[in-house]
Amino acid sequence: MKLCGNSKYYQALHYGTVMPPDEITVNYRHGLPLVTLTLPSRKERCQFVVKPMLSTVGSFLQDLQNEDKGIKTAAIITADGSEIPASTLMDTLLMKGFKLVINKLAYDVQCHKKEKPTEEHMIELENLKSLVHRLFTILHLEEFQKKRERHLMAKIDHLKEQLQPLEQVKARIEARSEAKTSGLLWAGLALLSVQGGALAWLTWWVYSWDIMEPITFFLTFANSMVFFAYFIITRQNYTYSSVRSRQFLQFFHKKSKQQCFDVEQYNKLKEDLTKATESLENVRHSLHFRMPGELNKKN
Repeated sequence: MKLCGNSKYYQALHYGTVMPPDEITVNYRHGLPLVTLTLPSRKERCQFVVKPMLSTVGSFLQDLQNEDKGIKTAAIITADGSEIPASTLMDTLLMKGFKLVINKLAYDVQCHKKEKPTEEHMIELENLKSLVHRLFTILHLEEFQKKRERHLMAKIDHLKEQLQPLEQVKARIEARSEAKTSGLLWAGLALLSVQGGALAWLTWWVYSWDIMEPITFFLTFANSMVFFAYFIITRQNYTYSSVRSRQFLQFFHKKSKQQCFDVEQYNKLKEDLTKATESLENVRHSLHFRMPGELNKKN
């Protein structure tokens, strides 16, 4: 009897004659199912080792055809004649009986219940999985981080290419908005200067201080009302820096609409660039500082 299937995992050969020549059986050995059948061309009994969680119906049938070139057609159907899809896992298939059709000849296959592993075997299996995971992390984490670094660098370059034309448009809009804001501030200073000069002229050359005193009082009260109205409308304190920033933003958004500058897209690209840059710094820090220490510790 010959052990067949994927030679990548199994290389051993076993010989014997213990089964009827045309019978297909399913047995379990070391927790793995063994499908034993007779190849139609060589009339030789072969055992195919199935990886339940990895092998599919399609891969199992392909192993059959690779082992015996005389198998022209192969399919697996249920007891009622419905064909089982090739993507079905063998673990699901082996839960109940089925029919294996080779070159239009159907063979009944009865599946036995899988032996339940002991608690000690399960603990050993979990420890083995943990060991394999740690070894894989040590051997491949640095390579993964280098791939991640290259991916982030390519992403940053792509984002910078997208941002370059937007940055140029934004710079022009900011320059014009800054000029208009500065002009508005100088206009406010000129208005206050004119107001102060007019009050001085009326006080010393036209009227006396006794007449102008209540006028200046009401002007001061009117200015206080304007500042309070500004707070009610904008929910911000009336400070020169806040007024300047607010006016600059108004000019900026107005110019952006006129020149079809998408502010939301620009902000999103800048946010993505910031996140990618931070991720790249973290990867480089981990790659150049943390990994050598871990490797030495593991060694």
